[in-house]
Amino acid sequence: MDFKHVKEYFAWLYYQYQIISCCAVMEPWEQSMLNTILLTIFAMVVYTAYVFIPIHIRLAWEFFSKLCGYHSTTSS
Repeated sequence: MDFKHVKEYFAWLYYQYQIISCCAVMEPWEQSMLNTILLTIFAMVVYTAYVFIPIHIRLAWEFFSKLCGYHSTTSS
């Protein structure tokens, strides 16, 4: 893919974000405030998913393996 097309695609995505979140009609300080809040929320969601989803998957695997009669040889 050409670099120009990728750059235009990201510019289009950013424009869509501005239209959907109404950033296009905000003042610059309001845009930066909203972007900071949204970025913080997104970072917290990603971190929480990274920390807790593997634990829940492991616990669900242990539960269903015991339910189906499969016993693991490793002890937790």
